[in-house]
Amino acid sequence: MTSGGTLPSRRAILTAAGAFLAAGLPLRAAPPASSAPRLAAIDWAMLETAAAIGHMPVAAAELVRFRADVIEPAIPPDVTDLGLRGAPNFELLQLTRPDLILSSPFYTRYEDRLRSIAPVLSLPFFTPGEPPLPKALAALTALADAIGNPQTGARTLAATDAALDALAGRLAPFRDRPVALVNIGDGRHMRVFGFDSLFGSTLERLGLRNAWTDGTAFSFMAPIPIERLARMPEARLVNIGALPAAAERALSRIVLWRALPPVARGRTYLLADTNAFGAVPAALRFATLLAQAFEAGPGAIA
Repeated sequence: MTSGGTLPSRRAILTAAGAFLAAGLPLRAAPPASSAPRLAAIDWAMLETAAAIGHMPVAAAELVRFRADVIEPAIPPDVTDLGLRGAPNFELLQLTRPDLILSSPFYTRYEDRLRSIAPVLSLPFFTPGEPPLPKALAALTALADAIGNPQTGARTLAATDAALDALAGRLAPFRDRPVALVNIGDGRHMRVFGFDSLFGSTLERLGLRNAWTDGTAFSFMAPIPIERLARMPEARLVNIGALPAAAERALSRIVLWRALPPVARGRTYLLADTNAFGAVPAALRFATLLAQAFEAGPGAIA
């Protein structure tokens, strides 16, 4: 929890600011106390959105896993952990005295109970068949408006667009080929991210083509046999997230894997873990890592 008053602690402000600068966005002063309600986040995309506008919640759900899996933005140690997103500790939530609870349609079943503690702002990010990046960008404005600081939302949105434009410029030389965005689970299977995933939606914003044009089942299609990559012979293959050790060992022994066109022709790239169901910070992290990987050149996935 933050100490006293309604403003985030100095540590929270500095940590959030550092994460924002790391994403290529400018530092801003925290809003004045009169427009700084205490926030509690159940949904991770909403937590990322609050961090993006420089208003760190006093409490959020499942922070141990968030810090391990999401990496950025950094969450200060004085933010109260509310337990699992699917089963938050309502008593602890009430003790944190939030003025506004940040949720999403994933947690509709809890909304009445949440509203008994404080007003709830629930925003959709991931809707089957719709690109999520525009929703994540709109959430910056919606949250800033909800906390009474619309100027922060406008500045953050403008800075985000500028950062994405700059990254699109860096990636312009790589528009000659489509990009296959995958997450390899084992030596035989993977999931493939479509246009309605955060990664696919951001890829389009960067001016690149997604090699996966088939349908998805809520942002990605899985499990997909590895051999489906043979249908994307011209693609650059990007695996998002660390490759499991067992999968790496298995792929190194599979002749079919080495014969796949993107692998055989040295067009493979491995990106660090990024939150597939995040918001603007996750989109910027993915775009930055992609630009860095493409500029550095291909690297073996296994």
